[in-house]
Amino acid sequence: MEPTETRTLGRSGLEVPQLGLGCSAIGSLFHDVSEADAHATIKAAWEAGVRYFDVAPWYGRGLAELRVGSGLRDRPRDEYVLSTKLGRYLKAQIRGSGTDLGPWEAPNAFDVVFDYSYDGIMRSYEQSQLRLGLPWADVAVIHDLDAWFHQPDAQIQAYLDQLATSGWRAIEELKASGLIKAIGAGINLPGFIPRFLERLELDFFLVAMPYTLLRQDVLDSEFPACVERNVGFVIGTPFQSGILATGASGGARLDYAEPSEADLEKVRGIEAVCARHEVPIAAAALQFVLGHPSVATVLPGAYKPSQVERNAAAFRHPIPTDLWAELKHEGLLREDAPVPA
Repeated sequence: MEPTETRTLGRSGLEVPQLGLGCSAIGSLFHDVSEADAHATIKAAWEAGVRYFDVAPWYGRGLAELRVGSGLRDRPRDEYVLSTKLGRYLKAQIRGSGTDLGPWEAPNAFDVVFDYSYDGIMRSYEQSQLRLGLPWADVAVIHDLDAWFHQPDAQIQAYLDQLATSGWRAIEELKASGLIKAIGAGINLPGFIPRFLERLELDFFLVAMPYTLLRQDVLDSEFPACVERNVGFVIGTPFQSGILATGASGGARLDYAEPSEADLEKVRGIEAVCARHEVPIAAAALQFVLGHPSVATVLPGAYKPSQVERNAAAFRHPIPTDLWAELKHEGLLREDAPVPA
């Protein structure tokens, strides 16, 4: 596969490169990432052919947007796709408040305000413009409106109501003005896609953890419901937050937590099949998700150049069709899971 080849993003009509860079790590997620390493990572991504960059106000509490904007500002604006997120805005932290700034190791000292209203969406987008130092983002994603960040369910419903009755008007204005060309929603957990489909005319979903080489439960009903409506997908965290990049050894995280023994055993099985076909597990993880015809792009993260180079090499690594067949035969991949041709 080639990073610069494009696919259509759902019903937006926007053509996007099929390999991107997820920029949460550049915001110092779990690691203190220096300014030099962040810029070197963006430069390495560009040199590797990456032309899709995904960022958010949440990443490093504004830090990732500042770094991505700085790294891209001198690049021709029509040569890459940029996406950011909506639904949070930032405000200066009260000095000495002691607010927890996790999970970021060295973030900006800003507090987060969730707001899916008209004013909140506009404020979020305008703040992103200023941090990025760029006039527009091609793609916007409604961020983290699910149980990963909001409890109880009544709170989720209240935010969905706020978005549908108020915030959506801001999104329509941003699209009509050309400030965004596609609108999606980020999903961390299964079960939330139907709630968005009932209320909003989305172009795509940015699916973080429920669809990977390790897990495909969304193929039961959630993905088919999207396909019926021509709603596409962007896949974030294709490595399941680490374990599908490094394998079962080395203390890798799974969904940002310690993996269970059952998960480790399944990953070992996938690794064994990949080894028999001389394919790195990272290559299988990256390329598998693009086997689904509605997936437009995949967004592995990185915080140093060597990781970007590894991801680009894995993306280009040839994979025999027998590998997918063996994974299915061994019960390590669903029989109905679409795979790359």
